[in-house]
Amino acid sequence: MEKKRIVILGGGFGGVYTASELLRRLKRFHKANLDVEVILVSEENYITFQPLLPEVVSGAIEQLHVISPIRRTAPGVVLYTRQVEKIDVVNKTVQLAPGRVPRSETLHYDHLVVALGNQLAHNMVPGMYEHAIPFKYLGDALRLRNHIVQMLEEASVCDDPEERERLLTFVVAGGGFSGVECIAEMDDFLKKAVRSFPRIAKNDLRMVLVQSADRILPEMKENLATYADKLLRKRGINIVLEHRLHEVSADRAIMMCKATKEEVIIPARTVVATVPTEPHQVILDTPLQRERGRIVVSDEMESPSHPNVWSLGDCAAVPSGEGYNSPPTAQYAVRQAVICAENILATMQDKPRKRFKFAGLGKLASLGARCAVAEVLGFTFSGFIAWVMWRAIYVGKMPGLDRKIRVFMDWLKDFFLPRDITQLNVHNEQRVRREHLAAGQTLFHQGDFGDRLYFVAKGKLEIEVDGRVINTTGEGDVIGEMALLSHSARSATVRAVEPTDLVSLPRDAFDSIIQFVPGAAEAMAGIHKKRMQQNAEEEASADNPVQG
Repeated sequence: MEKKRIVILGGGFGGVYTASELLRRLKRFHKANLDVEVILVSEENYITFQPLLPEVVSGAIEQLHVISPIRRTAPGVVLYTRQVEKIDVVNKTVQLAPGRVPRSETLHYDHLVVALGNQLAHNMVPGMYEHAIPFKYLGDALRLRNHIVQMLEEASVCDDPEERERLLTFVVAGGGFSGVECIAEMDDFLKKAVRSFPRIAKNDLRMVLVQSADRILPEMKENLATYADKLLRKRGINIVLEHRLHEVSADRAIMMCKATKEEVIIPARTVVATVPTEPHQVILDTPLQRERGRIVVSDEMESPSHPNVWSLGDCAAVPSGEGYNSPPTAQYAVRQAVICAENILATMQDKPRKRFKFAGLGKLASLGARCAVAEVLGFTFSGFIAWVMWRAIYVGKMPGLDRKIRVFMDWLKDFFLPRDITQLNVHNEQRVRREHLAAGQTLFHQGDFGDRLYFVAKGKLEIEVDGRVINTTGEGDVIGEMALLSHSARSATVRAVEPTDLVSLPRDAFDSIIQFVPGAAEAMAGIHKKRMQQNAEEEASADNPVQG
């Protein structure tokens, strides 16, 4: 009998539990004479238990305890830790990005399961990719935790009151489960951490939650959302409703009122983004029918237009059987995985298939400081009791007995030991990075140390020397080369006239390019010569100093 291949895309709950269920059933029904290979494609070799990520930020749980190895959750699976480049549902192939060997790989399939989830829609908000911290994966939680500690360290020795305010202001965009739990744990952690910083008081901290809807936690009953709102406000968290994140730069977040379109600027060095989200581009490039970006499937989780293509989880519009599509939560994805796996095997054996039907057991949200809200089997709970339920339910859902024990021990230690405030520099700063400036924002000041070279990708900048604007520059221009070439301070102030996107590289990378890349030194010398000629003309007409 010819071997059948099932390819599953996505390392979240939907994908991993589908693989696990398939392997479990294949092992149990070994006598069914099915020769099947189960392949899982995931960017990581572990599954992240996302509900506990906020507690990684606060230090209540050890970083590695919120993840579980896929090879243990789905023993026997063929795992590719790659990105998906292309899905070809006509030729039944999936193209993967290169791994260690620099060439792509193509997988042929008999059945395809798409469980890729969603991703943060960076392009919908200018500057969000460059300056906001997403909050979805373990790496995001580690990055956010290190960033928060760094802000405290910087603020503790900062004498500039305006910069100090920016360092101690923390903005979270999105008032759903992720946003609320994130800012609640951040607030709890920061208020405990500042005890170790004598120059920072609790009142110096400013926490802002931005929500586009008219209330936070719109997924929960209104009385629980109201309780959460009042509790967070009582702790000093500023909740801004009916506003959305409009623009982000290195030192500010700009909100826009949905009704009046009025912009509100919040000086801040920390912006966390949990919204907006969008489907992965590889899904948009397929002919699969979609509804609001989610793949349309039947209640059997198969595409109506492409047989043997299945989808579940956040990226799929799976009918719940209760008159609405399943929400993007783990409790739905895990149950969808069981039905999906069963239906794939039933299709291979020409047996009847099952329909998915699930109404949800409840919803829980942690509010930090040993408080939560819970909606379980129609009953509502809040405060400490809900927090105990939240912990009990989630430790029970954690994949793997070893992880359950580790998480439980972390929580037990948290009752008696102080939170860790060490900073782990595990993320290297990007050598070449993208940056975004809001209109009126300064790129650098006259007299600043020249540390980076800038290329203008989009927008417009003005050049100011000794308080007078002498020139403007825009798309395709180079900024700051004079200070790097002469190893001197900036001789001009550069400010954005309109929202501007830049690409920059540090001084050492610039020096290496000039030294080793053929033609780079000559090209930069030409730019420098042109700049000097422009400055000479300005000096002749207005007696202005040289721009840098």
